[in-house]
Amino acid sequence: MMKRRGTVLVVLSLAMGLIAAWGANSWVKGRLAGASDDANVTKVVAAATEIPYGTKIEERHVRMMEMPSEGIPDGALMKLEDVVDKVATLEIQRGEVLLSGRLADHHAGSTLAALVGENMRAITVRVDDVVGVAGFLLPGNAVDVVSARLDMRTKRATTETILKNIKVLAVDQKAATDENEPVIVRAVTLEVTPAQSETLVKAREEGSIQLTLRNPAELQVAEVPQVAAKKAAPKAAPRRNWSPSTAEVQIIRGTRVDKTKAKI
Repeated sequence: MMKRRGTVLVVLSLAMGLIAAWGANSWVKGRLAGASDDANVTKVVAAATEIPYGTKIEERHVRMMEMPSEGIPDGALMKLEDVVDKVATLEIQRGEVLLSGRLADHHAGSTLAALVGENMRAITVRVDDVVGVAGFLLPGNAVDVVSARLDMRTKRATTETILKNIKVLAVDQKAATDENEPVIVRAVTLEVTPAQSETLVKAREEGSIQLTLRNPAELQVAEVPQVAAKKAAPKAAPRRNWSPSTAEVQIIRGTRVDKTKAKI
């Protein structure tokens, strides 16, 4: 009996030793694999929360995130100091890797100045609830500008689309907003070229302007449809040449009968 118990204890000890050795071996392999994976991982700056368009980025907006080195997109930023105090030129979603092309340097002045593109200008136009597309204009939208002029001689108005695909930089004094509900504004700031700014000011002085909201997915400028040509009137049947003919006519006067020819 004692020998049998000793044998059982030895077998159990060997089994437990084998299990411990297998567990230690697995742990070491896991650590080595993790160390190998760490060698192919790089830390990049990502958005810790949604960053609206035109927002000046602070440390609370971003975090460091690990991702495979071979999957890092071009222009990804690796340091927090390369991101903080810059301005988002596009809306950035939570967890999105921050790219240098989507950020602008914020120098002295307002945040709006950092959003103006190179060789572009910002111009503000006064709007009401109609011109402002019933309050649905938000920073980052694109609009067309329609000009209306009244001819004092004929008392007839003429309209023309003078600017197309113009970017909205700000509404009132807000260059960024996370609202989706319509907000009645008094002024809209547009990003235009110097030549476009002259066209806009001239149209505003000569008449009134109207903003039309564009679909953001519409990349090409829509062409004005051509007016269909009027249908030609049906041609009249050609007239036949008519020549008079003659017929013999009898005239009876009592017992006298006269014959004559008449044209019909």
